[in-house]
Amino acid sequence: MILEHPLIDNLELLAQQVVEGFIIGLHKSPFHGFSVEFAEHRLYNQGDPLKHIDWRVFGKTEKLFVKRFEEETNLRCCLVLDTSSSMQYPDDEKKVSKLTFSCVAAAALLQLLKRQLDASSLVCFDDKVEYMSECRSAHSHYRMLTNELQRRMAVVDANKRTDAVDALHLVAEKMHRRSLVVIFSDMMDDGEDTDRLFEALQHLKYNKHEVILFHVADGDKEVDFNFENRPYEFIDMETGDRVKLQTGSVREAYVNGVAAYRKEIEERCHRYQIDRVWADLTKPVDEVLNAFLIKRNKLM
Repeated sequence: MILEHPLIDNLELLAQQVVEGFIIGLHKSPFHGFSVEFAEHRLYNQGDPLKHIDWRVFGKTEKLFVKRFEEETNLRCCLVLDTSSSMQYPDDEKKVSKLTFSCVAAAALLQLLKRQLDASSLVCFDDKVEYMSECRSAHSHYRMLTNELQRRMAVVDANKRTDAVDALHLVAEKMHRRSLVVIFSDMMDDGEDTDRLFEALQHLKYNKHEVILFHVADGDKEVDFNFENRPYEFIDMETGDRVKLQTGSVREAYVNGVAAYRKEIEERCHRYQIDRVWADLTKPVDEVLNAFLIKRNKLM
């Protein structure tokens, strides 16, 4: 099923607008490569980033030389996107789903990283890894990743379960050490697998990756359970299971249960030094993303 939504046809343009709004007035990037030591020069090869050319040497020799470092100077970033069926909530053409929200935010980050000539990759998963790109910095690569995000947010599939554990272990092994890993998920995995999930996140940290988790949810319905006090039939988007109930009879227990789960996720992220970002669908995506980027910029 193809979803029709006004954001889908303009994803790259919308992402550029989000980034432009953030960059205005800022002089420092919120993402940085790692500190390195200069090693030597080598002759410039076509395709090398222009920012690594030593123009002082060029002025003396009229030849293009590139600075070589002990380690790569550019940031490597992997965007990890949960594409399970629960991310398609709310299933309403007039509202932004968790998947659409995440794709727009991811596309905006791609635009920002492209400006910095950083290398990026994209991983999409549900109960298995559905897509994994190479980590590259070419403009054509960024266009390919944006197109993949646009394609992902346009396709609606039912009964796709969430299993982030294997996907995160794969990213931990495949990505170059000391990369930035940004995860977009509603964290609707099996609650009994929380320990396994954080073991996978610890694997990322053990391999020296910096981890940012965008915890995406509909604060109005999924957190505060703001439904009219009448009978509803709720459908599990990942399993198809149905349950009929009177919302007023379960609201308090539901809200308390969700609050406890959110607190556990927040505390564990803090313990393992994972930057958790609460991404509420009731707020515009640019507001959520800009608040995070400005906060991160101040911490540099």
